[in-house]
Amino acid sequence: MDQKSLYERLGGYDGITAFANNLLPRLQEDPQLGRFWQNRGADGIAREKQLLIDYLSANAGGPLYYTGRDMLTAHKGMKISESDWSVFIGHAGDTFVALEVPAQECDDVVAFVLSLKDDIVEA
Repeated sequence: MDQKSLYERLGGYDGITAFANNLLPRLQEDPQLGRFWQNRGADGIAREKQLLIDYLSANAGGPLYYTGRDMLTAHKGMKISESDWSVFIGHAGDTFVALEVPAQECDDVVAFVLSLKDDIVEA
């Protein structure tokens, strides 16, 4: 049986960084979700991307330590709707396809992300 962590199975730091690099522009350019990045400076967006990489790496069993806020605090007041969530999940799926992430790893990541939904969706 394969005992590798999800972090290793996703390609480690480079694999997770590739995921963030592919997903974030999809979200920022989306007509519905782009509002979350309006009026944000490049440095803030770069920091957000690094926090995403650290968060995913740490939660997938990698050696990184996440120093950001918990998901409830980070998304509070953003009025993220059920519709926003569905659009986000679609973009994440497109990223998996673009990066040719194997089905088992996709399923593992989706299960983790779905566990965060109650802390993110509020409207």
